[in-house]
Amino acid sequence: MSLMERTATELSQLIASRQISPSEVMAAYLARLPVNDAINAIVSPRDPDQLMAEAKALDDRPPAGWLHGLPLAVKDLVGVRGLRTTFGSPLHRDFVPEKDDLVAARLRAAGAILAGKTNTPEWGHGSHSFNPVYGVTRNPYDLTRTAGGSSGGAAAALAARLVPVADGSDMMGSLRNPAAFCNVYGFRPSWGLVPADAEGDTFIATLATDGPMARTVEDLARLLETLAGENPQVPFGRPAAPYATRLDIDMSGLRVGWLGDWGGTYRCEPGILDLCRQGLGVLESLGARVDALAPPFPADELWQAWIHLRGFLNHAAKGALLADPAKRALLKPETVWEIEFGQTITAAQVYAASLTRSRWYARAAALFAQYDVLVMPSAQVWPFPADWRWPQAINGHAMDTYHRWMEIVVPVSLIGLPSLAVPCGFGAQGLPMGMQIIGATGADAKVLAIGHHYHQATRWPEQGPPLAAAS
Repeated sequence: MSLMERTATELSQLIASRQISPSEVMAAYLARLPVNDAINAIVSPRDPDQLMAEAKALDDRPPAGWLHGLPLAVKDLVGVRGLRTTFGSPLHRDFVPEKDDLVAARLRAAGAILAGKTNTPEWGHGSHSFNPVYGVTRNPYDLTRTAGGSSGGAAAALAARLVPVADGSDMMGSLRNPAAFCNVYGFRPSWGLVPADAEGDTFIATLATDGPMARTVEDLARLLETLAGENPQVPFGRPAAPYATRLDIDMSGLRVGWLGDWGGTYRCEPGILDLCRQGLGVLESLGARVDALAPPFPADELWQAWIHLRGFLNHAAKGALLADPAKRALLKPETVWEIEFGQTITAAQVYAASLTRSRWYARAAALFAQYDVLVMPSAQVWPFPADWRWPQAINGHAMDTYHRWMEIVVPVSLIGLPSLAVPCGFGAQGLPMGMQIIGATGADAKVLAIGHHYHQATRWPEQGPPLAAAS
């Protein structure tokens, strides 16, 4: 078995026991890197000689952490010291940070070698990873299709065995949607568990979070331990926990609520719900009881609250770019839409959105008093052609915004619930799909443990793409 086929946990244990060295892992990574030419998942790669020198320097050192000597690529929305960080925008085409953002700093402190960046859509807007700086990231399972986004580069790199684990971020499904499209795991943690950097607003902007991606839930849990933990410089933090040692639970009697397509409101392409029901069958085989639930909250109210808060935040953060004609000319249309829509939002609408958010949080808490987890599809469409900007319609029903086709992730994002995207297998065209296992706020350990048992029963990511067999 190639070293790049190994899990991060296995590589970590082999390095700690000195059965392999960091330089051997780096040699395997560099030998594997040409696979990236076909998918464009890793961008801004570092010089191979520098990487090998850094790895050799770690060969005889005691491990600094569980990621000691493992080559990782960091999402291109995260600043990495000395490494070009563009946010997918031509406005930052040549930007090289002088310091690490928090995610990069924590990965580096755990011993990782930061070997490059993973591709993302411009500013992370949209679940299709293309931008004018690096181009489009393609799905390893079908090179004509998208890998999703905004953590599409991370998901594709994982699926193609270019990295053992990856960081991602999720405002509107950006950890969950690409995980579904690429047959890997993506975990959106409870909001505040993985803290933000102490830059810009840290009080009002509570919709997005960083999180881990992996090919096993054990790796996912270990990476969450690395990323999680309070940042004293920002509010609303949550303490981390030893998630990887809490994966073994009794699944018998587990109560699962199946929300499906929210009573037909969240239109899904044919075959997606059927595949998710097969995933539910796995949970039942492990001892869970599954109940089909009616929509617990008006979907339109959630959507209106979502776009008002999202537009408000995008206008506040990026309005100055729109006001500068030279910079506006370099913004993607979807970003312009976000900012212009945000300009129309009133204080009363922001308050109304917050009230909706509050009522939905209370209703969800009541649901979690009855059910351990809720389940929904991770995406409403199959991986679509890579030359599209976004799906214009679902089952003939036109989408009224560039992101309406991914509305199914909003109930989680709006109130910061932990949500694990797990693979459910492949559809009729051989394309991957997945479902979300959603827990109550703070129930991250329970959600991961359920996902771990699901993984042990299915092991879907082991069915790698044809690229994974390439040398």
